[in-house]
Parts: sequence; C-alpha cells; structure tokens
Amino acid sequence: MHPAAQQITTRTPGKINLLLAVGARGADGYHPLVTVFHAVGVHEDVTVARAAEWRLAITGPRRLPPDDDNLALRAGRLLASRADPWRTAATPRTLAASITLRKRVPVGGGMAGGSADAAGALVALARLWRLDVTRQQLVDLAGELGADVPFGISGGVAIGTGRGDRLTQVIARRTFHWVLVPDAEPLSTPAVYARFDEMVADGAITPTTREAALARVERVVTALSAGDAAALAASLGNDLQEPALTLRPRLQQVLDLGAELGAAGAIVSGSGPTVALLARDAHHAAGLSQSLLARGHETIVTTSSHRGAHVLP
Repeated sequence: MHPAAQQITTRTPGKINLLLAVGARGADGYHPLVTVFHAVGVHEDVTVARAAEWRLAITGPRRLPPDDDNLALRAGRLLASRADPWRTAATPRTLAASITLRKRVPVGGGMAGGSADAAGALVALARLWRLDVTRQQLVDLAGELGADVPFGISGGVAIGTGRGDRLTQVIARRTFHWVLVPDAEPLSTPAVYARFDEMVADGAITPTTREAALARVERVVTALSAGDAAALAASLGNDLQEPALTLRPRLQQVLDLGAELGAAGAIVSGSGPTVALLARDAHHAAGLSQSLLARGHETIVTTSSHRGAHVLP
C-alpha cells in the first residue's frame, strides 16, 4: 500500500487478439464480437500525482501529442465523476491529477495502447485518491470508456464477448513468445470496420456467427491449456485481417516473410497494422527478430504477460 503517496505509477500490458470473430453490424451500429485477448509484455506506464487541475504529459518511444480527448484523461474524469460512493476519510476534496504516460505500445497499432493507458489511469487514480473501490467496480467503469479497456485491468488471457468487454478469464499453462512487427503508420479502427462492412456487402467475406465463433474459441483455449504453440498457431484467426490488408497491402509482405522465416504462426493484431509472429520458444523468437531486422523491419520481442494494470512499487 501507499498510505501517504503523492504519486502513483501503474503498468498495463498491451494485447494481441489471438482470435477476433466479427458478426454482422447491428442496428446500433456495433458488431458483436467474440475474441480471445492475450496480454503481452509491451507495457504502458501511467504516473499520476495530485494536482489542482487536470494535466497530461506523454513520454516514451511511442509518444503522441497530448490532447484533451486522450483516453487516460477521460478515464480520470469519469472516475472523479463517479467517486462519491467510494470516498474515504483520506480522499482529497478536489479530484484532479497530473497524468504522465510513458508509451511503449505501438500507437494506432491494434494493440490497445490507449485502452491500456485508460486502465492504468483508473487503477492509479483509485489508489492516489484513496478510494474504497473494488477491482470489479473499476472493470465495470472501464467498459464505459471502450471495449478493450476492461481487459487492460484484468490482463492475462480472456474471452471477450458482446462488444469485447464481457470477459471470462482463461488459464494459459505456458509463456508464449512473440515477435511484433509494427507498421510506420497507424490504421484507423473505424476505417477497418467500415471496410469490413463494405466487403460483407460485396460478398467478399461473411460475418461470423456466434456458434461458429465459439467453436473457434474452443480450439484456441484448448491450445492455450495444453501450452501447445503449434496448436495455438493453427487456431489463430482475425476477421478484420482481410479488411486491414486491403487498406494496408504491405502487411501481407510481412505475414509472408514471417512464414518464410519459419514463424509458427502469424496474424494481424486487432484492426492492425501490427503483425504478431508466434515463435516456438525464446531462441526462435530472437532468430526471427534478427532476420527481420536484417531485412529492414522494426521488431519487438516479447512474451505473454500474466498481469493486468497494477501499481509499481
């Protein structure tokens, strides 16, 4: 605990979607999803400190210009607006803070870096303000900020349904090794979903039914439970991959190169454009990375991460 802390730092993992099954767009404009989230060891750090008014700074290798609509700021303001039932004697009267993000997750890369910032901010501010709030209450609040934000708090591996925000945790029996290949330019998630809808209308792809999606989930979960990298590679799937490839054709070259170099599996993460290559083990991941670097690609070598947003000592 940090009984008198004036500053709190949290660490939150980015994610890969091992499976992303997308249904037909509903009347509300949203697509029903069935996904398997997999946290990886590329983290966002969020540092909060008491302040009289909201402030935001962004540092790190993946920085972007701060703006008032940043998801971490939105998370803080949302928590402040709902905090009254959770106040304690140690809670400050004015709920505001300075927030500093140290970004490592590729920006706009389909790995939920912004959602990780929001999740980390919720956990950090709850501690900073000494709120008597449970982790589940924070998860529920996170769902109001975006479909990926609750997973940032829970971490590990989880099945997401609905819009991806209804989570069921999954046990993975081993650490999996990945080589991530970021792209130089972000991809817009709304643009990828719009392209998905266009391709459905053209008959180029078919939305996945819930029954078919759950059958695909079973194969992923079986592979995770067995700790079988080869079986996991065979069960990877992303219904947004084809739409993303039509918007960013060069990603296909990365997928093909990964296969050529012997990756166990390859997938575009989420709406892209980051490509995730599954390796057999740490040695294999290092070799894949070196081969990709030699061909001019940026790489991030990482592994499974078993914790969601948590306070650093």
